Amino acid sequence: MKAFLVTAVIAVLFIVTMAFGARNNQLVEVNYFIAQGEFALSWIVGAMFLAGFTISWLMAFAIIVRQKVTIRGMKARLAKQTSETTS
Repeated sequence: MKAFLVTAVIAVLFIVTMAFGARNNQLVEVNYFIAQGEFALSWIVGAMFLAGFTISWLMAFAIIVRQKVTIRGMKARLAKQTSETTS
């Protein structure tokens, strides 16, 4: 539940940022490897914020899954060792 609330707060902040940025109509030229384009500064900032948030969320999810797998393995070893010592 806590993770959901944090995600909801981040989403609201993202929407508020985009609303404030929508009032800034400044165009920025972006040169990338294949081509170039002109985009509104607010959209670039919003897209980079969203990309960073998504990447960090995926990395955190991978770490949590790895830890849960490790814990499950350790619990299985503990149960096996406990059953060996009691028998």
